[in-house]
Amino acid sequence: MALFRLPSSMPAALAPRGYGVALRAPVMSDFPQWADLRELSRGYLTPWEPIWPSDDLTRSGFRRRLRRYADDASADRAYPFLVFRESDGTLLGGVTLANVRRGIVQAGTIGYWVGQPYTGQGVMTAALRVLLPTLFGELNLHRIEAACIPTNLPSVRVLEKCGFSREGLARRYLCINGIWQDHLLYGMLHEDFRG
Repeated sequence: MALFRLPSSMPAALAPRGYGVALRAPVMSDFPQWADLRELSRGYLTPWEPIWPSDDLTRSGFRRRLRRYADDASADRAYPFLVFRESDGTLLGGVTLANVRRGIVQAGTIGYWVGQPYTGQGVMTAALRVLLPTLFGELNLHRIEAACIPTNLPSVRVLEKCGFSREGLARRYLCINGIWQDHLLYGMLHEDFRG
């Protein structure tokens, strides 16, 4: 349904592809594949994510999510992407650029997830490598930030492989799985980006 798609005025460049993956904004027709992958990966993702709303995997919950995504993108607050295998369109995970700040800051924060069947295969490293040129280019960001729980070693490796610098530790930074958790803080400046 066109009603639940992100505004068509979003630049075409916000659907980057390469390194075997294709990223694009979610649409309602993604719901079955998204809900299946999230349910299959629930146990794997739970330690690294906020508590899911009770209706998170329902069609109506997804519809609300798409409306929020559309509002956020049109207001230049956040940009959601699903990550697909380029060869066959299989959903692998997702990346969101959130907390976009303009003016003298020109920064945003990325968060991401990978479905359990696709962990350890370089999916998120490829997705970030494909997305970074768009974030620094079309979205004209100066700085991209990320945070991860120190024990989430796969996430640490992704950020470091993609060229993010560890900048510190934020104590009890985010409420993950119902617990305020410390997070390692990472950042990348436009001039750090090696394209």
